[in-house]
Amino acid sequence: MTAALWPLQQAVYARLTGHAPLMALVSGVYDHVPETAQHPYVSIGSITETVDDAHNARGLEATVVLHVWSKYRGYREAAQILAALDAVLDRQPLVVSGYRDVSVSHRTHSEVRDPDPTIRHINVSYRVWLTKA
Repeated sequence: MTAALWPLQQAVYARLTGHAPLMALVSGVYDHVPETAQHPYVSIGSITETVDDAHNARGLEATVVLHVWSKYRGYREAAQILAALDAVLDRQPLVVSGYRDVSVSHRTHSEVRDPDPTIRHINVSYRVWLTKA
């Protein structure tokens, strides 16, 4: 089975950057964070896939990890961005090139203490089920 890694990343990136309420909260969404990036922002982390075939269809279960980065004192801003991510991804339709029956759900999230005490960081993972078109 061909991996969905790149088409899935493209679909997630397009969905996030095309959502005006989210983009009003962040300076950008990045695959590779430039040195000049201003906080707060979202970075796309890892995507993992597991084959999840049915009797008559080829499928995948993927986990997409996103990172919220903020310099707000406390987690309020990062939590607001997490809520915006959920509004655009959790249980919302997602078009992934080469796949059908794409389903997304919020799986887990956690606050992470960064070595830099001025940075607030939340990891969030979304489970994505995809069926090969």
